[in-house]
Amino acid sequence: MSNTSGNTLIALLTGALIGAGIGILFAPDKGCRTREKIKDGFQDAKDDLKDKLDQVSEQLKNKFSNTKEDLEESFEDLVANVGYKTEDLISFLEKKLDDLKMAQPDNNFPE
Repeated sequence: MSNTSGNTLIALLTGALIGAGIGILFAPDKGCRTREKIKDGFQDAKDDLKDKLDQVSEQLKNKFSNTKEDLEESFEDLVANVGYKTEDLISFLEKKLDDLKMAQPDNNFPE
């Protein structure tokens, strides 16, 4: 959404809210009933906002929990792979050392 469209939408929503508020205040109802309606409206909006925040919070907790588990699993796989690669490298180097010992005519390598 472009900045102009966003500003227009915000202005429209703000105008609608102000109009609704003025309509409630000037409605032919007793003041105590009007104040009760306003109070109930704010309480409903507060409850809705709290519910949405709780949902977002729960979603974030689940996402980070899953990410943590995936990260731990990946780390364990990496450590296991490094262990295997290290063993392969040591075996390769030992073989090459043996090949070099065999290639030397006087075999001067210490055992």
